[in-house]
Amino acid sequence: MDSEGASKLEEVAAYQSSEAKQARLQSMLAALLDDPILADVPRKPSLGDVDTLINLELGSAMRVTVVKLDSTQFDVVVLNTATVKDLKLAVRKKITEIEQGQMGHRHISWKHIWENYCLTHQSEKLIDENSVLSSQGVRNNSKVCFSPHVMSRVHQKHSRRRKHRFFHGLSRKM
Repeated sequence: MDSEGASKLEEVAAYQSSEAKQARLQSMLAALLDDPILADVPRKPSLGDVDTLINLELGSAMRVTVVKLDSTQFDVVVLNTATVKDLKLAVRKKITEIEQGQMGHRHISWKHIWENYCLTHQSEKLIDENSVLSSQGVRNNSKVCFSPHVMSRVHQKHSRRRKHRFFHGLSRKM
């Protein structure tokens, strides 16, 4: 019984110790994020967020300003080798972060958004998701805007909705 009780005590002490370490780490992180120099770091940064911001400071990433249709704007940071798809993912992440901070949990249909809107840079639509941003003229501190867009049949992503027939199988002859 003594060895069993002692091992349980050790487990509880280790658990409390790890909780204390976690609490100290969170308080240190909160204190660091309150520093005005680190104002561009997200509230709950992931390792990827920190890595991207380090690359921005080293010059291997760029800050892109995204202007929404209501003329509000926000900044996203992507690598210099990023594609249009990477930019869309960064925009999605940033808008989701902003919306959740303001209104709590909210679902946004990104499929609907990208079917009806696209990003433009200097009046040129960024449609090809695999093209590199730098080849499209997007550089550090560039502005990218949302604009209304309907996919063409060439890309075969946007098509007319088909009418669903409820009795489509009843007209067949057996």
